[in-house]
Amino acid sequence: MATPPLDSDAFLTTDDVLAYLQINLRTVYRLIDAGKLPAVRVGRQWRFRRRDLDAWLDQQRLASTAPGPPPGTTEAGPRRVLVVDPDGTARDVAASALRSAGHTVDTAPDGVVGASRLGATAYDLVVTELKLPALDAFAMIREGRRHAPALRILVVTGHSTEAAAIEALNFGVAGYLVKPVRAAEIVATATRVLA
Repeated sequence: MATPPLDSDAFLTTDDVLAYLQINLRTVYRLIDAGKLPAVRVGRQWRFRRRDLDAWLDQQRLASTAPGPPPGTTEAGPRRVLVVDPDGTARDVAASALRSAGHTVDTAPDGVVGASRLGATAYDLVVTELKLPALDAFAMIREGRRHAPALRILVVTGHSTEAAAIEALNFGVAGYLVKPVRAAEIVATATRVLA
């Protein structure tokens, strides 16, 4: 089995993660599905960044020693979300699903409108397509982070490549889904990103 590289920015394969975390494949997939283990899907493969895994391990250690929230309460309530997608149907599906989950949702058809909304309103999360007309997603996110450095990003794209996924990770994107995607998956990933 391959030994994971020491570079904290290195991307690890699933085999590397099995050796690094000393857990079995079924557990890795369960953690990914539950949104607990940070990973990016590239085609049929999963990629993990070493520093994300280290941060996750630290969080697990802290969680095991810290008291949880009182029974019947949640740490995060409804949040303000911006959905940016030039495809009106995809935009409406994501917005409707997130509203059904209790979030306040605004929409934008392109990067220019998205950047304008990010400059005018404080959002907790942006759900965006990567390929946007007028202003690309990364330029829009950069503009949004000028106003809100802690802004969280979930990419839901039909234009995924391995290079785009790696660029998104390097840009600090917290979630990455490839279309077609079910509304429930968008909500589950958004919940994980906001947690």
